[in-house]
Amino acid sequence: MKLLFDFLPIILFFAAYKLAGIFVATGVAIAASLLLIGFIYLKGRKPDIMQWVSIGVIVVFGGATILLHNETFIKWKPTVLYLLMGLALAGAQLLFKRNLLKLLMGEQITLPEPIWIRLNWMWVGFFMFMAALNLIVAYQFSTDIWVNFKLFGGIGLMIVFVIAQSLYLSRYIQEDSPAVKTSSDES
Repeated sequence: MKLLFDFLPIILFFAAYKLAGIFVATGVAIAASLLLIGFIYLKGRKPDIMQWVSIGVIVVFGGATILLHNETFIKWKPTVLYLLMGLALAGAQLLFKRNLLKLLMGEQITLPEPIWIRLNWMWVGFFMFMAALNLIVAYQFSTDIWVNFKLFGGIGLMIVFVIAQSLYLSRYIQEDSPAVKTSSDES
């Protein structure tokens, strides 16, 4: 469900852009995001804080794009979202000594505390990198290239980062498995 929320508006934005241009695509992305929030409520769940932040950013920046007929605002939307996510992770760690990743994923995976902290900073770095890269592509290339980057580059880099992170973490994952009996234990 989380992946659907994250990627469906991007995919619909891409398709609408190819068919009807940036302003229609922006409206489609706003509508898709609002419908996904409604769908989450229909399923009896509550959207998490990042889903609310994401919907807020798309409505504000997408709305400005449509109202002012200026595509610059929608091009800033990914950067603002990446910055907010990176700053939330960094701020929680620095100001409150809280690791948001551990709070979100601690029940699914067990890691030593220093690795949780390192993982947190890896995500902060990744989000800051993506924020800067989005601006570079938005300002140095055409809107068509930026839209392609938003779908293929953004999602592609996220997948590569998650795979690399998984390989890195595999050395540290602590499994809670019962002790295996050996032949010397039986005698």
